[in-house]
Amino acid sequence: MTTLSLVDIASYLPKNRVSADWYAHVAESDELSDNVMFKAPKFRHHVAKDETAVDMIERAAAGIVERHGAQAITEADVLIMHTQLPDLPFVGCGGEVAQRLGMKPTWILDIHNGGCAAFPHMISIVQKLLAGAAPGTKAVIAAAQNCAGQIFTQPHVRTLSQAAIPGDGAGVGLLEVSDASPILGVEWRNYGQYAGEMIYQCDPPRKYWEPGEGEGHVGFTESKIVKVLARGNRQVPEVAHALCERIGVASKDLDLLVTNQPNRLFLRNWREALEVPAERHPDTFDECGNLFAAGIPVTFDHAVSEGRVKKGDIVMFAAFAHAGDFAGATAVRWGGRP
Repeated sequence: MTTLSLVDIASYLPKNRVSADWYAHVAESDELSDNVMFKAPKFRHHVAKDETAVDMIERAAAGIVERHGAQAITEADVLIMHTQLPDLPFVGCGGEVAQRLGMKPTWILDIHNGGCAAFPHMISIVQKLLAGAAPGTKAVIAAAQNCAGQIFTQPHVRTLSQAAIPGDGAGVGLLEVSDASPILGVEWRNYGQYAGEMIYQCDPPRKYWEPGEGEGHVGFTESKIVKVLARGNRQVPEVAHALCERIGVASKDLDLLVTNQPNRLFLRNWREALEVPAERHPDTFDECGNLFAAGIPVTFDHAVSEGRVKKGDIVMFAAFAHAGDFAGATAVRWGGRP
């Protein structure tokens, strides 16, 4: 069988580092202000006004190029992108990213339904696309979270309790057919019954593309948050445990658990459910906020750079998306960074 490896990962955070005070002094009390889902991180990063998702991916990819050479990316046969807020309606960022990075891949895919779990989702897609491929065949996966500095800084939205939670950032992964840093397994589950529960709303109501007053933002209610908390608490441990059982490793024996970074409560509950101590569960929430799909690659890149993972360690990536319509996990035996 073809062995796929996660050879390296790199990330990018915008220069504009924003403290919680930037929100606190304009915050208005709303019905969700005391909810544990919206306890603000200390900091987050915001994209610049003229900074695009393609810019972010190019800047994240610089780390891969520096360590492996430009050909590691330009020779890749697959490019898969997840962009939280596409710069242009109707068109994903994949084609422009390929052009910017000098790639001519056979496959360019822009995916959306993976949400915060897009990183393991993209790995699973690459695994299928490169089944039977020749050794050395490469793929690039990339996630850009760019709505914090755009959607959540609107004058009215900024006053809402939800506004201080997201941050912007991007991550890029380099995969190849080899046994250098092998993917041990993937697990993903779709929960179609929850699709559509995450909504984008305006007041007064209108479609997001229609002209009118009222700023668009994610629609939350107390009852919906209770459901999302219950699903997230359940789904991430479920997919991680299922994958652990398949690869023959107890969750408590994982060397590193890397999850998406939605809030402190989820992070605590997930590591307790999987019996992983805090020192083996990297946490970027207070520096970066909720990075959505970029949370896993950014957090793992930081962990590697800080020396928290060594060659041969078994790393579990696990996350859930949106209001719980998707969850995914990937395990890798880390081969080390050059």
